[in-house]
Formats: sequence, C-alpha cells, structure tokens
Amino acid sequence: MDFFKPLNVESSSVQKELTGESEKIECLILGSGPAGYTAAIYAARAGLKPVIYQGLEPGGQLTTTTEVENFPGYPHGITGPEMMEQLKEQAERFGTDVRWGMATSTDLSQRPFKVVIDEEKLVEAETLIIATGATAKYLGIESEQRLKGAGVSACATCDGFFYRGKVVAVVGGGDTAVEEATYLAGLASKVYLIVRKPFLRASKAMQERLTRIPNLEVLYEHTTKEILGESNVTGIVLTKKGGTAEETEVTYDIDGFFVAIGHSPNSEIFKPWVTTDDNGYIITTPGTTKTNVAGLFACGDVQDHVYRQAITAAGTGCMAALDAERFLKEQI
Repeated sequence: MDFFKPLNVESSSVQKELTGESEKIECLILGSGPAGYTAAIYAARAGLKPVIYQGLEPGGQLTTTTEVENFPGYPHGITGPEMMEQLKEQAERFGTDVRWGMATSTDLSQRPFKVVIDEEKLVEAETLIIATGATAKYLGIESEQRLKGAGVSACATCDGFFYRGKVVAVVGGGDTAVEEATYLAGLASKVYLIVRKPFLRASKAMQERLTRIPNLEVLYEHTTKEILGESNVTGIVLTKKGGTAEETEVTYDIDGFFVAIGHSPNSEIFKPWVTTDDNGYIITTPGTTKTNVAGLFACGDVQDHVYRQAITAAGTGCMAALDAERFLKEQI
C-alpha cells in the first residue's frame, strides 16, 4: 500500500493554477463512464445539483465496445456508445449539468475541494466523486489501434461471448492473462496464449490450471508483430525467438485478439491526497466508496481492479452518490 503525502501547495505549480475566481459546486463528479453517470443520476434525484466533467474519453471504456450483451435491461444487447448516450440523457433528465472538460490538477487538502479544469477553470466542491476509471494497457502497434472494437479487446468477460466456437489469441503472461485465456477456452474452439518470455509470471495454481485445458496452447517466446484484417481481425503475425539470436515470423488464423497486460487507474492527480495501492487504485473503506479524505468518494474502475465490469461500476456509482448525500446531511 502506498500513502502519498500532500504536496506543499504553497510552493507548487498547482497553487498557481488555483488562483482567481472559482465556481462553487455542491457535488462534483469527475468521469463519465457507467460509474460517473450512475452517480450523477442518484445525486441529481437527491437534489445535490451535480456537475459532471466527462474527461478525456467521454463515456469511458464502453465507447470502444461494439456490443454489450451482459448489462441487465437490454435483452437484445446494445452498443457501448448507445448505452453511454442513454445514461447521459438520463442523468441530464434529472438535472445533472454535463460538461466537456477534464480535471488537470487538484487541491484536496481541505473542503471545499479545489479542482482545475483544462488548466484554466477553477471549481470548488463540497463533495467530490472520482469516477475517472482505468485505462487498459495496449501493445502500441498500429493494427491493434485500428482494429480496436473490431476483434481487438481488453476484456474477455465483456466480449468473449462473440467468439463462441471461434479461434482467439490472448497476449500476456500474468494472472490476468491466464484468467482471460481460461475463461475464453470455455467459449472458443481454440485459444492461443502469447507469452513474450520463456515462462509465465502467473501464480503456480493458475499455471497448473492451464495444463488441464485441452484447447489452450501457450506460445512461449512469441511477440505480436501485427494483427491482420481490414474491418475485422483475421489473423496475427508473431515473431518467434529461436535457439539462437535469430527470429522467425509465424502466422496464425484467429477471429479475436485479447490484450491482457494490465490496466492503469486514472488516479495520478489525486495521489498526493488519497490512499492508493501499489498499482495506483484508490483504496476505499470496504462496503463504501469513502476514501481517506472526508467528503471524497471513489467509484468504478479507478478503485476496482477485480471485477472491472460496467454493472459493478454502475453499482459503486450509486453507492458514491448515496455516500455523498449522507455526508452532506451530516454537515448540517
């Protein structure tokens, strides 16, 4: 567990940004994924007059997902962008002020909390709900970005259903990659697990599980060079390290490519004030969304490294709004 001491704001560049006239807000929400919009819906219905800043990626990770079939209430499925637009409309219906912009610095040393938007606008909030999510780590190759949402995914639980009876590949060597590969093996006809090193970093128990899965093949010392396909993934080109320094290229026909090399929580600007774990996820009191700072709440993937689902993010968004409402009542 990492505990980050507050910055010396008297001498920091942050202090310079926090000068000038500010806007007073009762409930400020940062982030516009399922967690942020659900928090906004509940906060607005409670009369907290929430203001939500959508962030760098309005709608969050779901906007890169073509079909969502596991969110309750959509028996025929819905696209990620459509779902997020509906959540936005619902939040606005109850009076949420939805705005473009992202938080660029903060001073959370005392209430009201000071947040700078787009390095120029200062807002002061009596309560702050952090719903900034997490960003999936990708390999960084051009074809991966081009085919994201068209066969390239960072969530097997979200998108695995679409590859029932098909051939898929998972890249990664840790517990997450093994979990994703194991899950997909129950759906796909064949799963390739692409591991850059000659060994897995996953726990021994996870590795032993792999040996009992007949349709899963581990490709050690392979690196992804290119993902093939125009509108959908059709194959991959891998670089294989041989017994010498020479490398050879091999091609596999696949229908889906899953990246499982980790996520980065979008918590950097809050770290001087809140308690996080070693990976930067904000730590909340079990059973609540309360952080170590009174009046500051965190929900969704920025504090959840276990489930990372739209429905669980929405659930914690609800909790954050209720926690904020109760906190404000206690201040009266």
